[in-house]
Amino acid sequence: MNGRVLHVVGTRPNFVKAAPVVAALRTSGHEQVLVHTGQHYDERMSQIFFRELDLPEPDTDLGVGSGSHARQTADLLVALEGEFTARAPALVVVYGDVNSTLAAALVAAKLGIPVAHVEAGLRSFDMTMPEEVNRRLVDQLAELLFATSPEAVGHLAREGADSGRVHFVGNPMIDTLLTHMDHFDPAAVRAAYGLPERYGVVTLHRPANVDDPEAARAAARALTEAATQLDLAVPLHPRGRAALRSAGLAHAPGVHLFEPLGYVAFMGLVRGAAAVITDSGGVQEETTVLGIPCLTLRTTTERPVTVTHGTNRLVRHGELVPALRKVLDGQAPSPAEGPPLWDGKAGARIARVVTQWLERHD
Repeated sequence: MNGRVLHVVGTRPNFVKAAPVVAALRTSGHEQVLVHTGQHYDERMSQIFFRELDLPEPDTDLGVGSGSHARQTADLLVALEGEFTARAPALVVVYGDVNSTLAAALVAAKLGIPVAHVEAGLRSFDMTMPEEVNRRLVDQLAELLFATSPEAVGHLAREGADSGRVHFVGNPMIDTLLTHMDHFDPAAVRAAYGLPERYGVVTLHRPANVDDPEAARAAARALTEAATQLDLAVPLHPRGRAALRSAGLAHAPGVHLFEPLGYVAFMGLVRGAAAVITDSGGVQEETTVLGIPCLTLRTTTERPVTVTHGTNRLVRHGELVPALRKVLDGQAPSPAEGPPLWDGKAGARIARVVTQWLERHD
């Protein structure tokens, strides 16, 4: 084998997870290739992350773009097959649970190329979530399974994954957070967007909240009422932008809508928030480490460690305002200690396992 490691990234959470892994493997002297599928292609959702996270410019940008799940995945399969065939990597590393992750794992498996899955074993047990379908299938295909939490290790064991494939390494997204902590400036972001000293942050993009018009209206109503308790800063994800605007959120008093932010600006915004309302998995994790109360507009989470060891609480639309009032009254969870191995060293642990694996398969 040539020892070449090929990373596939496609969306902003992928970039945040990949950065410490790429950096640690670079320190170890590995030959690496970075393939950006272009699933997120807007400057504020893509290129700025490479600059801020010190990720190398992608060796290839496939420019797949958006589309239905079927069309996007089909385009990814074709484009990645050509890329893998030309690059002939020894190992393909995939991140998270997006369509780029599934397509890369499937193509690699068909070509006989081993796969490493960073963030393996997360389960919401909600098969209506496209991400749940993706992550389950990728874990079946992967040779190396890098888990971020003990319950993820348990899920993989119950599903029959050989223990030699599973490695509990911690959370590389938290590596990135801790590395850049000194750059997160809430006062600068407040000034840039005209926010009051006390405010909340909202991010919504899951299909269950924004794809169905009635669900989007319910989310907008809940947020409009929440904004009577606390000004809300809402950087609009492209997926939910039109739905939430048409549902009336754009005209709600106390709601500040703006375009997506880069990593440093967004985390500065979150760091200064009194509360965060989200449906994002990554934001549940980041608020846990920052100690920011998080209200997740979902009925399930694949990251229960953010509830048991963090500041997260799951709420439905009708429960949002009472839950927010409790947060503002100082009744938010305050865990004694954070999740295990969320210590900023996950990237190094992953690099160590990858190095040992490549040595055995050379």
